Amino acid sequence: MKFALKMLSTVAIAILPLLAEAGAVDQLHQFLNSTRTLRAEFSQMVVAKNGRKPQQSSGVVAISRPGKLRWDIQKPYPQLVVGDGEKIWIYDAELKQVTVRKAGQAISGSPAALLAGSNELEKNFTLSEAGEADGMNWVEAIAKADESGFEKIRLGFIGADLRAMELFDNFGQTTLIRFSRLERNPQLPATTFKFTPPAGVDVVGE
Repeated sequence: MKFALKMLSTVAIAILPLLAEAGAVDQLHQFLNSTRTLRAEFSQMVVAKNGRKPQQSSGVVAISRPGKLRWDIQKPYPQLVVGDGEKIWIYDAELKQVTVRKAGQAISGSPAALLAGSNELEKNFTLSEAGEADGMNWVEAIAKADESGFEKIRLGFIGADLRAMELFDNFGQTTLIRFSRLERNPQLPATTFKFTPPAGVDVVGE
């Protein structure tokens, strides 16, 4: 009897980490499999390695999978990222500059690929369980491409809802993002993912 209990305990200890990993990674897969479009408000804070005062901003994000996104920073300084599946436009209103890149180059291995890319995440990322913190279950994603620019990306879930992302870049900078008022599968106008550079701005890139 004691031997049997010991064996059961050993098996349980071996299985528990596997169950935890499956649960967290499954939350991510289930979220993406059931989400074609997404709209949410976000707040983000960028923390530098050298301890400078964190930079805070907020805005609205919209996504239509696969490949289309709109990341609209509204405060304190307007900045807009729009992707239509073929190109990515990055518009800095203060600098009066638009940077254009091919979507494949800009998105592959990036945080955008996790939310706006295809469901085949394992092609670009190694996914693993990152435990529980701040009331959320976390998944850690490490890009397989060296040129991604990120050491790791973490996504936090409460139940089926995505609530947070944390981005750790190769320069020691950390970006903390929190989502609120998240809507899954809303009707999004086609114009959401179209961008025409304003007159008088510099256009750099493609």
